[in-house]
Amino acid sequence: MFTEQPTMQDLFGQLGLDNSDAAIDAFIEEHRGMNPSRHIEQAPFWNESQKTFLQSALDDDAEWAEVIDQLNAQLHHD
Repeated sequence: MFTEQPTMQDLFGQLGLDNSDAAIDAFIEEHRGMNPSRHIEQAPFWNESQKTFLQSALDDDAEWAEVIDQLNAQLHHD
């Protein structure tokens, strides 16, 4: 369990993705412009375990929620 607020690098690692700064930037660039009515956990590019993790973290308002919200904002930005 984290004692500090998780970072974007922590989130990408938790999701099983490359968590280098370059890989995070590339992921966001590739998926940017997501439909504003779609919730982040419903995006088609997540696998089932990633969707479940995101949904659970948001439902529980877990320590991950803030960084997930940050990623959500970046993905919805054009």
